[in-house]
Amino acid sequence: MYVIIGILIVLIFVLTGILVSYERQVHHICRQLRFLQEQETNMLITKEINWGHTGELVRLLNELLQKRKKEHAEYLRKEQMIADTYTNLSHDIRTPLTSLDGYFQLLEHAEKEEERQRYLGIIQERIVSLKEMLEELFTYTKLQNETYELKLESINVGQVLKETMFSYYDNWVSHGITPQFHLTDIPVVIQGNAQALRRVIQNIIKNVLDHGNKEIEVCLTKQGERMKLMFRNQMEEGEEIEVSRVFDRFYTADQARSKSSTGLGLSIAKGFVLKMNGDIRAEQKDEWFEITIEFSCVSE
Repeated sequence: MYVIIGILIVLIFVLTGILVSYERQVHHICRQLRFLQEQETNMLITKEINWGHTGELVRLLNELLQKRKKEHAEYLRKEQMIADTYTNLSHDIRTPLTSLDGYFQLLEHAEKEEERQRYLGIIQERIVSLKEMLEELFTYTKLQNETYELKLESINVGQVLKETMFSYYDNWVSHGITPQFHLTDIPVVIQGNAQALRRVIQNIIKNVLDHGNKEIEVCLTKQGERMKLMFRNQMEEGEEIEVSRVFDRFYTADQARSKSSTGLGLSIAKGFVLKMNGDIRAEQKDEWFEITIEFSCVSE
């Protein structure tokens, strides 16, 4: 009888010790949670005991904390991105707006019809430039939304490429550029979006035209289940391009921003390529600058 009572007393002491340890551990976790809630820190919750499910509880809490910190960091990144976007865009828009104001005043005081028509032409050009800037901002912002998806279907890359390139015929002529084409005769079909691919090609062409290049080569090849579309243009003498930054938003090789460009064109191009599950990269080889796009091919 006394033995049983002794055993029960020992068990009571052991259980009491366990309960006290659990209570102390819970209190310790609560104290750490309150601290982490009030402070910006990378600290994680620690544990003093590893009995029962205490270890699993601490692990799950730490995973939750790390996820929250990651989401908060992403929120701050996007908030800064939006602030940078509007700051840079306001800089780009200010120039054509100031120009518009000046030409409207000139138009108001112009006496000759020839002068009036010239000023009207310039005003119309500036308005088109502003519309393009705002459209680029809208497109770029849309591409930053992770929930935004393109409707993908089978498209013929060669067909979209030819249509887009030839739509710039007048621009090629005015810039004295004769594009050199090297296109495969094999049908190149991908799972993509024709409008998005057209926009990618347009933005690359605009990049070439903005830099006044005189030589441009366009190559479309297919190797096995992969296709490669390369735009290759000769850079101007002394021109410097940071290849690692060409797809960054607001990057322009023309740091004086003398051209009406937001610096979003190639960033938008990259965004569309990634949305279509493709790959895009830039390289500089001697005096040539290359942009290469790759996609997996599908059956027609």
